[in-house]
Amino acid sequence: MRALIITGNGVEDSEFSYPYYRLQEEGMNVDVATPDGGSFESKHGQEFEAADISINDVRSDRYDLLVLPGGRAPENIRLEASGVGDIIRGFDDENKPIATICHGAQLLITADVLDGREATGYWSIRDDIENAGAAFVDEEVVVDGNLVCSRNPDDLPAFMRETLANIDKLTDAPA
Repeated sequence: MRALIITGNGVEDSEFSYPYYRLQEEGMNVDVATPDGGSFESKHGQEFEAADISINDVRSDRYDLLVLPGGRAPENIRLEASGVGDIIRGFDDENKPIATICHGAQLLITADVLDGREATGYWSIRDDIENAGAAFVDEEVVVDGNLVCSRNPDDLPAFMRETLANIDKLTDAPA
């Protein structure tokens, strides 16, 4: 299994680190994509050298799971990486698991994959999620098909529990 985390400058530290290491604990290969394929600095000033690829060089068919952490990174990515919407739509079209937390839902909005679904995210983007056509649900984790969403760092244990369960459910499903 291969996982892809799309992030960049301003990411919420724990929303990147927790899934990054938890997925590795599960034996997954985890690649990190940033706008320029280089290092990035978190919201709280931690420098990460974990980037493997530029967002514009990502091919969704090489991965089994997509993780979109929050913080300020999604807003920055929207401005710096024009191909991010295509990547997310690729995962969604193939019914591959997509896991997003906090402001990560902004990238789902950019990809236009929320219409008719249930989702959650940080409280301040509730109107954005609803304007994208989704029903906003204020719960620690919301699962709608291949999509797993959570609100904030406090939700990380539930977020990862449901992300891992969704991977199992979708990969065990008949083709």
